[in-house]
Amino acid sequence: MINPYEILETIRMIDQEKLDIRTITMGISLRDCIDGDGNLARKKIYNKIIKCAKDLVKVGEKIESKYGIPIINKRVAVTPISIIGEATDEKNYVEFAKTMDKVADAIGIDFIGGFSALVHKGYTNGDKILIESIPEALSSTKKVCSSVNVATTKTGINMDAVKQMGTIIKKTSELTAKQGGIGATKLVVFTNAPEDNPFMAGAFHGIGEPECVINVGISGPGVVRAVVKNLKDAPFDKVAEEIKKTVFKITRVGQLVALEASKLLNIPFGIVD
Repeated sequence: MINPYEILETIRMIDQEKLDIRTITMGISLRDCIDGDGNLARKKIYNKIIKCAKDLVKVGEKIESKYGIPIINKRVAVTPISIIGEATDEKNYVEFAKTMDKVADAIGIDFIGGFSALVHKGYTNGDKILIESIPEALSSTKKVCSSVNVATTKTGINMDAVKQMGTIIKKTSELTAKQGGIGATKLVVFTNAPEDNPFMAGAFHGIGEPECVINVGISGPGVVRAVVKNLKDAPFDKVAEEIKKTVFKITRVGQLVALEASKLLNIPFGIVD
């Protein structure tokens, strides 16, 4: 049964407490774009992303209009480029980043993630090339985001990668110094990187993910803050219970948007984060 109070509560969350859908992120597998010829691989990547995500922005705007819920970003995450580029004999993957940037502009999204490498147990040749390419890639593109996973709880820490990423972050910042070091804000160094993360700059489409998927990220700190403020003198267990209920409601809003996007795009729904 529809509860009018809960409807008004959701409206208040959006209007006064800054509840929004931070992102609709489409994850796209590029494994079928692998080619020994780098130019052909990049052409396949461009065409695949266009095919899958050409309507992403339009659908996001349609959902915003239908439900009155702000959707701040529309994004794409792809298979780590270190895996795709490794099949080529290229010694630099900057052109892959430029292709990602070009297709992001073409479909009108805010960011594209996946200029990434997973090196928690060690480097492959493709990982080494990608990591060395990061400073130039992020300084020569606007919408590309990069990430490197250097550790997991199970395997431990790749300390060589930790040391190298310090240098990479510094160089990336230096190359974008005139823009306030913005390149470094598009780079994440992970431990335990999730394969279905919808948030930038760390989003990539993991190898255990399906062909294409819709993941949604929500932002509700203002809503939670309002709950805590209104329960200033309440006992701890009461505060915890109200936060739990509020987060559930916020998540259901994210689920609503994700399911609607999944239906309109005919792409499976993945997760709400």
